[in-house]
Formats: sequence, C-alpha cells, structure tokens
Amino acid sequence: MRHLNRGTCSRAVEFEVEDNIVKSCQFIGGCHGNTQGIAKLVVGMPVDEVIKRLDGIDCNGRGTSCPAQFAEALKEYKAQH
Repeated sequence: MRHLNRGTCSRAVEFEVEDNIVKSCQFIGGCHGNTQGIAKLVVGMPVDEVIKRLDGIDCNGRGTSCPAQFAEALKEYKAQH
C-alpha cells in the first residue's frame, strides 16, 4: 500500500501488512537514515503497536512527522480492511 505524506520531507510511505503485522516499510524521500531506521524498527510489529508508538510525533513544530505519517497510513489501512 502507498500513502502520500503531508507536511513532511518524505513524500510517501509504502508498506505491506499481513495478519496485522507490518511486513515491509519504505519511505520515499526524507532523511534517509532516519526513515530507514524507522522502517527497520517497525517491521515485525503489530499494526496497533506501531500506531501507539508513532502517532502524534512532531518534527520541528510541523504538527506531524514521518513516523506520525506512517501511523496515519496504518490508521487508513485499518479503516479499509
């Protein structure tokens, strides 16, 4: 699934979920090292746990962040499935 990010340096996040577990995560654009780190940390985690940990993280007063946008993407995924 692909989610277009809003308010962040990264343009999008692509991810796969299987049996409510994040199987893959890749950010398009953004701070490459940080987004790679986020992606490696969330793979293998339950969707609800990722949302709980990443939701609401702010980057420099933007009101959102790359991690928060991934949480939003997972919320949208849950609403569709």
